[in-house]
Amino acid sequence: MPEIIVPAFISVTLGFVVFFLGVFLTRKIVVLGDYNIPEPVSGGLAVALLTWAFFAFTGQQITFDLEVRDYLLVVFFATIGLNARISDLFKGGRLLVLLLALTLSFMVLQNVVGLLGVTLFGLPAATSVLVGSASLIGGHGTAIAWGPQIEELTGFGAAPEMGVASATLGLILAAVLGGPIAKRLIDRNNLQSDDSEGPIVGLEFDDADNPEDLINHISLMRGMLAVHVAILLGFILHIGIIEAGVKLPLFVPCLLVGIAMSNTIPYLFPTMTWPARTKSLAVISDYCLSVFLAMSLMSLQLWTLAELGGPILAVLVLQVIMTVCFIMLIFFRLMGSSYQGAVLSAGFAGFTLGATPTAIANMSSVTKRYGPAPLAFIVLPLVSAFFVDLANAVIIQFFVSF
Repeated sequence: MPEIIVPAFISVTLGFVVFFLGVFLTRKIVVLGDYNIPEPVSGGLAVALLTWAFFAFTGQQITFDLEVRDYLLVVFFATIGLNARISDLFKGGRLLVLLLALTLSFMVLQNVVGLLGVTLFGLPAATSVLVGSASLIGGHGTAIAWGPQIEELTGFGAAPEMGVASATLGLILAAVLGGPIAKRLIDRNNLQSDDSEGPIVGLEFDDADNPEDLINHISLMRGMLAVHVAILLGFILHIGIIEAGVKLPLFVPCLLVGIAMSNTIPYLFPTMTWPARTKSLAVISDYCLSVFLAMSLMSLQLWTLAELGGPILAVLVLQVIMTVCFIMLIFFRLMGSSYQGAVLSAGFAGFTLGATPTAIANMSSVTKRYGPAPLAFIVLPLVSAFFVDLANAVIIQFFVSF
């Protein structure tokens, strides 16, 4: 297939353009802002539609070099770690355990729905994970890894394409469902933030200047220095983890190192100005997440959705219905029917149908409008990025064997 490869520098530059396109669309199309659709999502999907149209008319596939995007993701999760406090983790210990239990239960339920769907439409049982947790919670990487194995196991030649297409549609749905779900829960229950802590990702839309927390080149460089030290130490830790035989994304040890740094350095050096929960670090975090998500969505190859036949699409519709019902009827209530629970509901929709960065973007969009929920930004990545990948491999293997 003819292919146009967009170099890394141009790709990240387009990421900025796509973000501002999303800002324009969100301001002009009221429903996007009202329902907390992140700006990178609206802009990224618009560009993905344009590349799809280009492919349809010319037959040429546009592929973006996403090397810089991966760096932005690592920086983003390092900022999340730097903003974490051990006191929050202790306070959120019960919440973390409950979120993990709900996530594990949901992963099994997701594959049960997938199994019922593929059985109903006469598809091989092992393909259930490709419309279940392998493609949805697992995302493109897990779908690409399992697709060929399931093809070899079942002889179902469309398995790889089925997995990629399901992951693509899941990511889109994750990005557009989280905000509306949170808005519905917050408005219906008259919820509001009761946390006066500083920002975690981005600044609130109506945030006023605070002379005690100025954003200037010194504060930004202080934040970036702390981030890069966390990444450097996280990279060393990552090497040790790999040598121990454990597979984890690089951003996980960087997140953990950031947590360790913010809960030791300020106490060892009390006179040092530390960037945790400052506006500057929030700007760095939001910048990296916004460009990462814009690049991720603009690079979606929407023509792969053509691989989704009617039966497969019907199963994914069932997955969406099940997800919304699970969040509204079970998840939110067990999260305490609180504002924090509503924010976590947006994040839960984001990573159970898409990916952890989508979940954070959903929560960030909600908190910018309604107020902070710092604990949500700590516990959700620990579950979605740390525990889920390990558990998903076991659950997928069980359903494929079944």
